[in-house]
Amino acid sequence: MNSAVLSEKYKGKNCDVLGFGKSNRPLVGLLRDAGAHVTVRDKNAAVTDGEEAADYMRDGIRFVTGEGYLEGITGDFIFRSPGIRPDEPGILEAIERGAALDSEMELFFELAEIPVFGITGSDGKTTTTTLSYLFLEAEAVKQKRGKCYVGGNIGQPLLPNVFRMGEGDSAVVELSSFQLMTMKKSPFRAVITNITPNHLNWHTDMDEYIAAKCNIFMHKPASLLVTNAENGITYEIARNTDVPVIYFSSKRNSYSSIVPPYKSGCKAIYEDGGVIWIEDSDGREEIMKSSDILIPGRHNVENYMAAIGLTYGYVSKEIYSQVARSFKGVRHRLELIRELDGIKYYNSSIDSSPTRTAAAIGALDCKPVVICGGYDKNIPFDTLADTLCKKAKAVVLTGATADKILREIENCPSYDSENLEVELVRDFEAAVKTARSLASKGDVVLLSPACASFDAFSDFEERGDFFRKIVQSF
Repeated sequence: MNSAVLSEKYKGKNCDVLGFGKSNRPLVGLLRDAGAHVTVRDKNAAVTDGEEAADYMRDGIRFVTGEGYLEGITGDFIFRSPGIRPDEPGILEAIERGAALDSEMELFFELAEIPVFGITGSDGKTTTTTLSYLFLEAEAVKQKRGKCYVGGNIGQPLLPNVFRMGEGDSAVVELSSFQLMTMKKSPFRAVITNITPNHLNWHTDMDEYIAAKCNIFMHKPASLLVTNAENGITYEIARNTDVPVIYFSSKRNSYSSIVPPYKSGCKAIYEDGGVIWIEDSDGREEIMKSSDILIPGRHNVENYMAAIGLTYGYVSKEIYSQVARSFKGVRHRLELIRELDGIKYYNSSIDSSPTRTAAAIGALDCKPVVICGGYDKNIPFDTLADTLCKKAKAVVLTGATADKILREIENCPSYDSENLEVELVRDFEAAVKTARSLASKGDVVLLSPACASFDAFSDFEERGDFFRKIVQSF
């Protein structure tokens, strides 16, 4: 891919970049180098205090910040940060005047001339993305040809590398519903790991959230959808698409029990006799032993199945076992911090929904002391309460949603105050120390908030790192 393509499209054009975050910063430089007239707009006035912004301003790039940052957009092209809704009045007014709405990720898809493998879902995206990358990169090393890039909603922005990507290369991209909402091009192959209620404080309703997720396979050059046969929403999505489907299931163990009889040309991935298999109408093939997987939990077996489905045919079979026997998981996902006085402390700060917390608890071989609570995304907590009442030794509630979760626990039919101690501790550090006091030798203390972090932290990594710091100080 030649950078002249950018100049042809954007030279002399007015481009408004909405949001000066991690992914948009290199975009500003690319547009500047292409000869565009760039205006950066961000609600946070402090973004202009940094050295990178100062360098851009010296190059003639204009910054508009503060509450009115979306007012008076006059650009020919608008590049939306994922966290900004596309129906903001200022954006809609600009579109009515003829502006084209775009994003950093959409521009990457437009420019990339290599196979792009995309992953979305409510839970399991990052582990599935990481595994898919490890599989494809190991194959590239084996073939001594090309490399695999990884990015999107995780890692570094991919756009700055797009002109280096060539024959033999591939890219694995984690995509959030925020990014997918306006996408006009799909990955070559796509995974939807599952869909459960999430981000309902941002999306107008569940229908909009589901539609955004489906955007991952609704456009060209989508050639395959890999999805979860045990999730009602994704099973229904697969039923209604003409794109070839690979179903995966951690509960059923045959092609005929997984793939609907009216679907042709499909495959199924499942576990049977301690082995993960892939099967179509002509027979089945052994992929790997389940015991090779180091990271605990049925949900991680599903993550392996999803990544295998996504990369099947592009990766030598032995690589799946090779990666599984060495991969110890992603930070902040059931990450063992330390064992002290016979108590194990696990950081699963990534768990920002009740289903993630249920999966984390289910992966353990004991009833843990669970730390829950955080930013309110308007997700119902009745299922979380049921999980905690049945599977936790004790619960420490903290953050903005603490009272809301407490009410659900107290109203839960399976709640027994004699068997489940519940503490409400507003301060996060104090909550971790309280969890320690509730645990005994042989127990697990698990940070699995079931909520986002934005009530007290910039992101889940900061929350997890603070938990690690507290635990290491014991």
